[in-house]
Amino acid sequence: MTPIKNLLLATLCISMPTVFLANGTNSIIENPESPAIKTNSLQTSKKEKSQLFSFGTASKSKKENPINTTLVYNSSTGYGFDWDTNANVKINSNNFSIVKPTYFSVKVPEGNYQIEVTMGSKETASNVTIKAESRRLMVNQLSIQKGQTITKIFNVNIRTPKIDSNTSISLKDREKEIFNWDDKLTLEFLGEVAIQSIKITKKDNLTVVYLAGDSTVTDQDVEPWASWGQAITNYFNNEVVVANYAYSGSSLGSFKGTNRLKKILSEIKKGDYLFVEFGHNDEKVKGEGNGAWGLYSNLLTEFVQAAKEKGAIPVLVTPTQRRSFDENGILKETHGEFPDAMRAVAKKNNIVLIDVTKMTTQMYQAWGSEATKKALVHYPLNTFPGQVKVLEDNTHFNMFGAHEVALCVITGIRELDIPLKKQISKETPQYDPTKPNSFSNWTLPMSTRFEIVKPDGN
Repeated sequence: MTPIKNLLLATLCISMPTVFLANGTNSIIENPESPAIKTNSLQTSKKEKSQLFSFGTASKSKKENPINTTLVYNSSTGYGFDWDTNANVKINSNNFSIVKPTYFSVKVPEGNYQIEVTMGSKETASNVTIKAESRRLMVNQLSIQKGQTITKIFNVNIRTPKIDSNTSISLKDREKEIFNWDDKLTLEFLGEVAIQSIKITKKDNLTVVYLAGDSTVTDQDVEPWASWGQAITNYFNNEVVVANYAYSGSSLGSFKGTNRLKKILSEIKKGDYLFVEFGHNDEKVKGEGNGAWGLYSNLLTEFVQAAKEKGAIPVLVTPTQRRSFDENGILKETHGEFPDAMRAVAKKNNIVLIDVTKMTTQMYQAWGSEATKKALVHYPLNTFPGQVKVLEDNTHFNMFGAHEVALCVITGIRELDIPLKKQISKETPQYDPTKPNSFSNWTLPMSTRFEIVKPDGN
């Protein structure tokens, strides 16, 4: 995949201070009169190493990595402003601000990391959005008053294809160039921000939510494509990290065949979760022994039993609905017997299930045929720089649609008797798929990179 690197036309500025604190609270720490407050709800282990980056011309501490210039990332330094966005940055006295979306990267080994970003300015107010790696939403339009300092804490999973000395995940060519599979942790700052410091701490005691699925689940690397797996990251507290191994075009068989299940099973531990959503591409697997009640059901059973053997909690998720309305405006069923087959596997094996097929059907029906386009990749010619053709995709979501499906999944978690429901952030709203949100109220800033090529598996 070769993303077109034109910047979007939206006016997206960042002027936000970032601070990494050695604690584990997921609450926003606010104090309009003094620097960010550190709390001690979760103390960092002595074995958990941290990297602290402080921004500003006045930053000179030898105990941290002071950044007082628009330092460009390179592999030798191991950190800096990335992807040619350093020209967007202005270094102020104790923070950096931006005029367009900006990337900051740090080279780190595989693992789970807690990120603490301290933001705020004495001169201006801020409105900050932060995405990690391939556009995983971490901070959604956080408003900070002039003179106020806020620290936001979130967790990011960093992974490599390697499983052991002899085995690796088989990546598609398009995947090899995306942020999720490089050797660094990348944060994207959007909006009007002022970043004071960033602290990165390796964390080995987090609850990991592993995602296995297709293009409707994966972290879509570029705009305007998006999936619920990269939106749901914004709805868990700082005890949870999401490890999204889903990829576009995958079926249960290809997911296993590319060693992604093997990679997950090499890492998953007692108390972790494996969410499994397939169906869109499994429907295309023809031949004797395949189909909903054959290979699909057998592989679902294999996935969930393998997770249970590791002490993890498997969760089956029926596939998202497609936008397919008849002449009377009634949504057509496009998945055949596959959702019923998954429900049967869940019942037979005593596995919890989230019925996203049902919820997205209710959601689409509530919006209607035309309004549903606002949740999917439907854009007229020249909506984005370099867009030379109309985009009309009835399967893949934009970030608004991905956000709505993520809320469906959160609703399903809340209805299950699993500990994860207690780890949903307190700020997460209640959601009713029969009364979905309106696109007219959607304001999340778009990222800078996009392409018009549809994800695999359309």
